[in-house]
Amino acid sequence: MLLTKGFEVEMYTGTPDGKVVGLSDRVVAELEGFVREPDSRNVEYTTPPLCRYEQLLCELVRPRLRLRQFLAQLGNYTLLPGSTLSLGDSQRFYRSDPHNPYHGYIEQTYGTKVVTASVHINVGIADPELLLRACRLVRLEAPLWLALTASSPFLDGELTGYHSTRWQIFPQTPAAVPLFESHAHHIAWTQTQLRLGTMQNVRHLWSSVRPNGDNRPYGLNRLELRICDLVTDPLLLLAVTALLEARLLQLQADPSLDPLSASQLPASTRHEDLLAMTLENERAVAHQSLDAQLRHWSDGRSITAHDWIAQLYQAVYPTAKAYGIACFLAPIQQVLREGNQAQQWIKQVRSGDAIASAIAQSARVMDLQEKALRSDICAPA
Repeated sequence: MLLTKGFEVEMYTGTPDGKVVGLSDRVVAELEGFVREPDSRNVEYTTPPLCRYEQLLCELVRPRLRLRQFLAQLGNYTLLPGSTLSLGDSQRFYRSDPHNPYHGYIEQTYGTKVVTASVHINVGIADPELLLRACRLVRLEAPLWLALTASSPFLDGELTGYHSTRWQIFPQTPAAVPLFESHAHHIAWTQTQLRLGTMQNVRHLWSSVRPNGDNRPYGLNRLELRICDLVTDPLLLLAVTALLEARLLQLQADPSLDPLSASQLPASTRHEDLLAMTLENERAVAHQSLDAQLRHWSDGRSITAHDWIAQLYQAVYPTAKAYGIACFLAPIQQVLREGNQAQQWIKQVRSGDAIASAIAQSARVMDLQEKALRSDICAPA
């Protein structure tokens, strides 16, 4: 049986020429299903947990169509691609709710480092011990999902030298998050962080992967992959989700894939070595995405993100085929051949295009993709 999947999608609003404009207060006031972020320049919507990818696709696209209609009523506004303030202004924080004390804490503590756009992928796993095992595996492989989705090479109108500037600057909090060895370990650790103040609340756990649920840390029922940059192509988002689900189904059938037992690294320092390795891999992928040189958690060998993803694709394909979702994986191969969004933008700019032109062109493509999908599979919004 397929697992349930859902998305939390953060997007920038702005003008067709790529300028980000804060409109979340008006969006949230008028449109059901949208919530504000601390800064008004991006807005978030969430899809319900579903098993079937065809339904997921509609739930992913329909809110955007509604949002686009609303933005058109406000003026010449649209949705923008990318996961950072590509054309600016990263020097100023635009509070969406000046009276919210948590938003005040965010602004004072992190500033515009958190004013990013991304996609969080939630996958339902009811058994808390299986969920924590899944979190361990996915956290060590999360850099691969960032490599596939990197889409933030710009900030304030400049190339930054990173493929995911978002993940390079985003404040992972608390500074040290272990590979949780059990549900009890996760509960005890969270209670300690809340007592110390390194977490302001149970939501204040910002790492690449976290266990999630309606009564955290006690009631957990889903894995949340938080590392992905914004994926504007809905079919690619389904593909990276199918790759994740196939890996989780593979782990469900074969618990020996748990890195804490499967890794060949020395047992006495394995936990610490694996954690250091994945943080190093995250930094490398934020810098060079698919071209990054990584270390594999199984034995520490050196491998590029591109080649690791290709190997993972082959490893999970039989599972994906057995569950009827292999067809959704196809866009992964296209990214491996042609590069991710960040790499394509960098190539475009280095060939002479302006950053603003690259952003505006991608915004138009995103609009056309959503309209085509509405015509093909979804009833009009």
